[in-house]
Amino acid sequence: MLSYQHAYHAGNFADVHKHLTLHGVINHLLRKESPVTFIDTHAGRGLYPLAAEETSRLHEYRQGVLPLWEERESLMDEALLGDWLAALVEAQPEPRRLSHYPGSPWWMGRRLRSGDRQLLFELHPGEHAHLAGQPLEGDIRTIHGDGLKGLVDRLPVKTPRLCVLIDPSYERKQEYVEVAQALLATLHKARHAVVLVWYPLLPAGRHHELLDAVKAGGVRKVWRSEFRLQAPGHEARGMFGSGMLVVNPPWGLDQRLSAAMGRVAPLLSGAASYRGDWWVGE
Repeated sequence: MLSYQHAYHAGNFADVHKHLTLHGVINHLLRKESPVTFIDTHAGRGLYPLAAEETSRLHEYRQGVLPLWEERESLMDEALLGDWLAALVEAQPEPRRLSHYPGSPWWMGRRLRSGDRQLLFELHPGEHAHLAGQPLEGDIRTIHGDGLKGLVDRLPVKTPRLCVLIDPSYERKQEYVEVAQALLATLHKARHAVVLVWYPLLPAGRHHELLDAVKAGGVRKVWRSEFRLQAPGHEARGMFGSGMLVVNPPWGLDQRLSAAMGRVAPLLSGAASYRGDWWVGE
């Protein structure tokens, strides 16, 4: 089933959580000179005009990136969030007007250096066509195919370091376990890889299948963070929160992300909350 198109949800609260996390990881990785391979298993279109028909239908960015954009001058004093908002300005054709939201390929690829590589997987044919039409610069490959399988098949990479974002739609119930299996296979081939996994918080609670499988796999060092628009126990319909796992996270990411999300939460919802915790295996 390939019905999901992220354009309907671009710039929503989950994108803010996901891309702030990704931005914090990338900032740390680029402090060192050794090259990095960035792999995005579910790349989407790469860049989303907010006036597009799909995005205009739900306007989810209005409870996501838009309130932050409108308050950006007062948020620039927060290190991670301010840097993320400054980067967001770069994605706009008119710097003072929020008209586009950049997806993960943009956040990963905007600062590629000589020696860095980027692999972008997208299985949906229409989404891949949009992605392939983006003006990407640097050593970047767009691949029309299954990102979970493609990720594992291309390991190990040639660069000394690896950063992976696994961000499926979870249209199929089996994807939660499939993501865990792909993560474990990745770490078997590249145990020092920094891997980010996004998952939705839905009333059915199937994300616990993913979390349980990762724990059972013996992953040693994981930072888990969850952002909820509603208070715990609130009867929600649809996605009420966003979760992130970061395996082998950079030092200090937990504090930096917690500080940034502490500023984000009250701007998106009066009931919003953020929490993070460590899993450290034997």
